[in-house]
Amino acid sequence: MASAIPPQSHVPGPNTKVIHHGENFAPDSGCVMPPLFQTSTFVHGNQAGFDYTRSGNPNFRILESVLASLEGCKYSTVFGSGVSAITAVVSSLKAGDLVLCEENLYGCTVRLFEQVFSRFGIKTTWVDFTNMNSLADIQEKKPAMIWLESPTNPLLKIIDIKKICDVANEQQIPVVVDNTFATALIQRPLELGATLSLTSTTKYINGHSDALGGSLCTNDPEWNSKMLFAQKSLGLQPSPFDCWLITRGIKTLPLRLERQISSASYLANQLTEHPAVNWVRYPFHPDHPQQKTALKQMKTGGAIITTNVKGDLSKTYQLCKSLKYFTMAESLGGVESLVCHPGSMTHASVPLAIKKRIGIDDSLIRFSVGCEDLSDLTEDLTNALNQVL
Repeated sequence: MASAIPPQSHVPGPNTKVIHHGENFAPDSGCVMPPLFQTSTFVHGNQAGFDYTRSGNPNFRILESVLASLEGCKYSTVFGSGVSAITAVVSSLKAGDLVLCEENLYGCTVRLFEQVFSRFGIKTTWVDFTNMNSLADIQEKKPAMIWLESPTNPLLKIIDIKKICDVANEQQIPVVVDNTFATALIQRPLELGATLSLTSTTKYINGHSDALGGSLCTNDPEWNSKMLFAQKSLGLQPSPFDCWLITRGIKTLPLRLERQISSASYLANQLTEHPAVNWVRYPFHPDHPQQKTALKQMKTGGAIITTNVKGDLSKTYQLCKSLKYFTMAESLGGVESLVCHPGSMTHASVPLAIKKRIGIDDSLIRFSVGCEDLSDLTEDLTNALNQVL
């Protein structure tokens, strides 16, 4: 008699994962949605093990469980912002350590390394990780850490994460990947070999531009302990209310992203065809320099478009300001469409010579595509380009 085939365990899909968070720490209330635990301290010896919100809060745990589930990893630690998450990682280094960084990183990351962490003896070397000669840099320089973004901010360079991690892991060098532009729905850095996957939950994860947050996901118990220590000892924790908002926001992440990505893909093609545009960068677009890598490691092209227009600083600014549905503002990933002038906004603190070398000039614009009707966004872009440029 043939033996029975054991039933296969069912793995929930992403929509289910972001909606169902498990423990809500209020078992007697019968509440469907997790409550807000707006408290600074807890009764000593409570069953859940909480003592002081700086070192843990139920709203932290609830959000961390959802993020870990979405990332498909063992551990997640939440922080007060994306910059707080960056600070937590770098605080684990010591004076004299070298960090090998992708040359095109978020402007605030550059500022932290160059103007803050450098004063404590942390060294940085900036490398173009789309150039495969960078693999030799890893072997020669033997850094204490490698810091990547993919897609990068704002040029949308696509780094071959697995290829970098394969070399780094052979030498036991931890790799941090800022996955803010992609989220775990589009790209899984840990599955590609990264040690830490960093996300500014302020952006797509929350999706409503009303809360600050950051997170770090990992499968390494030692790194998880380091992140929990940094969260508590450096006061990098988020507020319970922000965690509650982000937990609410993440429940619609797959729905929001689906619409945003569909619109972004269409608008990227529209911008490419406009005579006032020099070039467009969108990861899945045929003329993207690293399109093959993007197709290999990303599920979709995301919802950010970067373009270079035929206009000087004045005309480029005028274009950004004349848009009706793309609000000129910092940040990205919300339900509302935003437009940003990286040279004077997100990367204002980066020295002019460096911006010029890596390709951030006065004619560069970054679009974060929201959830508005595509026809309205299309008309808005066309009118602004026609009128100004």
